[in-house]
Amino acid sequence: MTIFKNKKVMNAIYLGTLCSVSYLAVYFARNMLSAVTPQMTEGGLYSEEFIGDLSSLYFIFYAVGQLINGLIGDRIKAKYMISFGLFLAGASNIVFVYLLPQNATVATISYGLTGFFLSMIYAPMTKVVSENTEPIYATRCSMGYTFASFFGSPMAGIAAALLTWQSVLYSGTVILTVMAVTAFICFTLFERKGIVKYGQYKPSKEKGNGIGVLFKHRIVKFTLISMITGVIRTSVVFWMPTYIAQYLGFSSENAAMIFTVATFVISLTTFIAIFVYEKLGHNMDATILLMFCVSAIAFALLYVIKAPIVNISIMVIAIMASNGAATMLWSRYCPSLRDTGMVSSATGFLDFVSYMSAAISSKLFANAVGAIGWGNLILVWFAIILCGVAVALPYNKIFKRKL
Repeated sequence: MTIFKNKKVMNAIYLGTLCSVSYLAVYFARNMLSAVTPQMTEGGLYSEEFIGDLSSLYFIFYAVGQLINGLIGDRIKAKYMISFGLFLAGASNIVFVYLLPQNATVATISYGLTGFFLSMIYAPMTKVVSENTEPIYATRCSMGYTFASFFGSPMAGIAAALLTWQSVLYSGTVILTVMAVTAFICFTLFERKGIVKYGQYKPSKEKGNGIGVLFKHRIVKFTLISMITGVIRTSVVFWMPTYIAQYLGFSSENAAMIFTVATFVISLTTFIAIFVYEKLGHNMDATILLMFCVSAIAFALLYVIKAPIVNISIMVIAIMASNGAATMLWSRYCPSLRDTGMVSSATGFLDFVSYMSAAISSKLFANAVGAIGWGNLILVWFAIILCGVAVALPYNKIFKRKL
């Protein structure tokens, strides 16, 4: 086939595949705790509040790490950032599992460090892809690892359905360590073959060392989108197994299986979002607005319809639509910043605000379940998505028409 004779296409496939598999390992590790939460809370072994504290600390470490590592990623080779991040995350994770029954405080800190080390992956990955592939191939590559980020949830769900929670968490260390070694070897080979080169784009010097350029690229609007979609794709999905078990009345085993199926369907969001984007004439703004509107309608229906299977189906649609807006952010907007020379810094910042929002909301959601109940919490989710609709409105066109 002609496609396999095109060197640029093949290089993009090689790089995109490595990044996607690496990111799949990240998101398997990231979703392990969520998947095993019903097992851990069953019988009062650990409380929802404790799990909420764990997840919040993780998201805070991950968020701060995104900000720091995003800046570093514009200066240090992606090979070192990605491989060492995976390895150190695996090491922190095994300390967490081993110490959890003995010293919850140190274990909790170790879990937070796992989040920090995993934050070394995404921003440098986006930079190395955007700078070493053509824009159209960069979008396809980012689709691959965005899909991997969604697919990590069902992988964790399958593991939780088949294994004890301890075994699931230990398996995360094995996967991260193997992937760290694999990434280091593959990046070394890519560098030797010229597939990966560094330092091809430099930050602009105009208006505050390039910050002004980011404002021209509507960084404020996409910061708000990152915050809103971060709450849904991270916090809401994190609490989904517990929601299914407690609010809808399923056993922890069935909740894990349902979560697996639901998140597998959610993992298809990337391809659906890109399909809609292309059908809308490659209009990113229109796609984001449409996705937020569909998500808002679905969350409103979620509050009204209580039948378990239908309720879960609607929740999946609500999350998928919100994730569709997130896909535009991570797969289209971030790679488009290539010429600024600040892809890693900007991506790291956007991920920072996304996960800081997730950290705060995860803790609030854990406390809100006992205070206001799952039903009213759905209304909170609905209100968050309405904010997304408001942010996505085409204000420039509205004001131009008035003038």
